[in-house]
Amino acid sequence: MKKFITTTVMMLLIITFTIGITQPTFASTSINEKLGVPILVLGANLSDAQKDEVRKILNVKDDDTVEEYTITGEDAAIYINGNPDARMFSSAKITRQEEGKGLTINIETPDNITEVTSEMYANALLTAGVENATVDVASPVKVSGHSALTGIYKAYDVQGADLDKERMELANEELGVATDLAKKDGLSQEKVSELLTEIKKDIAEQNPATKEEVEKIIEDRLSKLNISLSDADRQMLVDLFNKMRDLNIDFDKVKNQLEDLTTTIKDKADELGLDEGFWTKVANFFSEFFQALSNFFKGLFN
Repeated sequence: MKKFITTTVMMLLIITFTIGITQPTFASTSINEKLGVPILVLGANLSDAQKDEVRKILNVKDDDTVEEYTITGEDAAIYINGNPDARMFSSAKITRQEEGKGLTINIETPDNITEVTSEMYANALLTAGVENATVDVASPVKVSGHSALTGIYKAYDVQGADLDKERMELANEELGVATDLAKKDGLSQEKVSELLTEIKKDIAEQNPATKEEVEKIIEDRLSKLNISLSDADRQMLVDLFNKMRDLNIDFDKVKNQLEDLTTTIKDKADELGLDEGFWTKVANFFSEFFQALSNFFKGLFN
């Protein structure tokens, strides 16, 4: 009986903790008069009811507190050279922040954004030149999450921000590489985000002048992180980061934000307990719990 009570208490604590960390975080409705109201971009293929659902999720209670726009397949063609016939569901609210505040990404519907993590968005947006903003992403239906980038770029465009089209397209390519790698055996989304972030930091420190130097940076980082990739996947990374070198993207300028992103990724991995024996520990715990439960009820009726 004592073991059952102890196990039950542990179970309740785990459930309480899990509920606590999975609740959506709603952004403040306070408006920064210096930087302007947040911008809400809604996928064009959402129904009116779904748009209302997204507004509620993103804590938009009054249309006067945001500037609202719709993103279409045509926008995808303009900003990321995408398919003009694409169906758009992912939506986002973008709140610009003071210089030095950094980039914060909140995925408010994590069950519906199935492939792109907040760290992947942050990495891609830094590549595109987006800094100092809070970005809340949501979708009422299950989507990969790629199209949200288009909405974020459009938000900056309507505010007069000068984002380079080649960098936006490259950031979209980076997001594709990240989600592709995260599907490989032995690679988690967190590990992929850590890899891309660390390569950018290495590029900022070493300032490679040739493709060969970019390739060496990537090989060294793969070795340090104990990541094994196929020749094709290695080449995909080399091609991606060599394009960044060709565009003279100054990652040293956002080095502090890359450091913050590294910390976030590692903290999330620690919170999730992503060590080698984590899932074994979980399975053992529940096995012991249900065995104790079974023994308890047997004791009641025997």
